[in-house]
Amino acid sequence: MDPLGAPSQFVDVDSLPGWTDAYEAEQLDSHQNPVEKAQVEVRSPFPYRKDINAKIILWKGDVALLNCTAIVNTSNESLTDKNPVSESIFVHAGPDLRDELQKLKGCRTGEAKLTKGFNLAARFIIHTVGPKYKSRYRTAAESSLYSCYRNVLQLAKEQAMCSVGFCVINSLKRCYPLEDATHIALRTVRRFLEIHGETLEKVVFAVSELEEATYQKLLPLYFPRSLEEEIQSLPYLPADIGNAEGEPVVPERQIRITEKPGVPDDASDEEGLEADLSFIGSHAFARMEGDVDKQRRLILQGQLSEAALQKQHQRNYNRWLCQARAEDLSDIASLKALYQTGVDNCGRTVMVVVGRNIPVTLIDMEKALLYFIHVMDHIAVKEYVLVYFHTLTNDYNQLDSNFLKKLYDVVDAKYKRNLKALYFVHPTFRSKVSAWFFTTFTVSGLKDKLHYVESLQQLFTAIPPEQIDLPPFVLEYDARENGPYYSSYPPSPDL
Repeated sequence: MDPLGAPSQFVDVDSLPGWTDAYEAEQLDSHQNPVEKAQVEVRSPFPYRKDINAKIILWKGDVALLNCTAIVNTSNESLTDKNPVSESIFVHAGPDLRDELQKLKGCRTGEAKLTKGFNLAARFIIHTVGPKYKSRYRTAAESSLYSCYRNVLQLAKEQAMCSVGFCVINSLKRCYPLEDATHIALRTVRRFLEIHGETLEKVVFAVSELEEATYQKLLPLYFPRSLEEEIQSLPYLPADIGNAEGEPVVPERQIRITEKPGVPDDASDEEGLEADLSFIGSHAFARMEGDVDKQRRLILQGQLSEAALQKQHQRNYNRWLCQARAEDLSDIASLKALYQTGVDNCGRTVMVVVGRNIPVTLIDMEKALLYFIHVMDHIAVKEYVLVYFHTLTNDYNQLDSNFLKKLYDVVDAKYKRNLKALYFVHPTFRSKVSAWFFTTFTVSGLKDKLHYVESLQQLFTAIPPEQIDLPPFVLEYDARENGPYYSSYPPSPDL
């Protein structure tokens, strides 16, 4: 339904009072002298920004009734969850929504998917899946919840949306503590508006009566409405305020891992730690050098037209990205061969590739390439690591070097720049030889990032076990080959 013809039960976001409206009225009535910037000695990491505050609305009401560009639906992996938010959206959107959701064929935790709004006043619905919370896997849950909010905002930006209405994504069913989740929600939105504020005019937090008090309490920490409120809120900020994009960071896990394991670093104060990690990638295959003359020749050949080549490459990548977003890739997604998990010791996103789940001879490899781009485009904007499980792969799972070369040539420069490590788990001698030839003669810049990992024990020195979802067959194989110690780590229920 056209929002202009929405029934009276729908609420136009432009008619809602902004986050600063009531506060400014109170300040005028109290006749208090405002604090000047010069008087503030210590600023908050979330400083007073009038322009950002003007975009924020806190509203107690049903998100399904908002008349805005898009509203957010929190659901489960099959997009069939029966929580109060989802049920209200289904009632007001009409039966066409369920038919549309069946075409999406589910949504992974942390991802965001788009449908039309149908009978809603909102033109679109952005569906996302919040994490199940367990204190043991708190860090992974925090990262997944951050991804929910970030991916919703990124989708809104890509679709040039003017306004977004957020429900509280962490549903009671998933046991996420409300206050912890609210910190992540508010700071993620704040950081996004700091970087991409020009793309969104309004962000509405639609809350219930139970949730309203928590949002009222925490909003001033991330969206202070004056310098005075900024100063007052500063002591109440949590220790973890996330990175520049609001993503959770665990300080004690920000351990430096040497760029070239096995190479002594006399200048480092962390010599003991590096020595413990040095066996990752320290064998002969990791140390062999590439063809330097060939690399220089290629650089010289492309020197005169380097800028033009970069432009052409960017245009080509954008075409692939557009196709990836338009294509139905649910059959590739169902393989669970590529997924995001937690973070490594340095706080970098961990992406997992499961070789055994790639039936190379049975699937359309071009669609596999599109799916990789679709999943990785927003991940690769910041530092990340790849974990490739070669465990129990056979000839039907072997990725062709021509496909890998095409993938490497197609992807944007950010993929290569921000990839900090590629962990090759359970390699065979044959796969080591193939990888050496590929990184030596086919692509450049990958050799120093490639680390062969013979056991999960080695992998866990770089990525904590609670930060990575392991397929059951990988655990079983490693326990059989390297001892049963790590079989005590449970696999993810989603795998």
